[in-house]
Amino acid sequence: MSGRSEARAAIMQNGDHVAFVLLRTVFTVAPILFGLDKFVRILTSDWERYLAPWMNDIIPGDARTAMYIVGVVEIVAGILVAFLPRLGGLVVAAWLLGIIVSLVSVGGYLDIVLRDFGLLVAALALSFLAAGQGHGMLRRRS
Repeated sequence: MSGRSEARAAIMQNGDHVAFVLLRTVFTVAPILFGLDKFVRILTSDWERYLAPWMNDIIPGDARTAMYIVGVVEIVAGILVAFLPRLGGLVVAAWLLGIIVSLVSVGGYLDIVLRDFGLLVAALALSFLAAGQGHGMLRRRS
């Protein structure tokens, strides 16, 4: 068997684990980077445009302060996925649901809503895969 065939066979045999590692990696890195960007604003200079006015009214401070809070929550969610992927996947899914509600409320961002819905489903898949890999809600089971 060639090296390439062996690698393909190993992936097929360990597909659940490979999917888990891929999802865990992306849902660790992406929320942390998006969270950091709320402070450095490289991806966009206007994160506030995605915040529904009614949400801004219930978050302390102005919209920019709200985005700093959002950034901290996103960083914490990414770290949570890294160390507690089953729980972290659920937290990220809930967070994405909040983003979806905000974007629908703002209007004009249905393309992003659809993308974020796909990410929400992937975050749920991460949580289920983590359970299958032996991760409890708060720790790895032996």
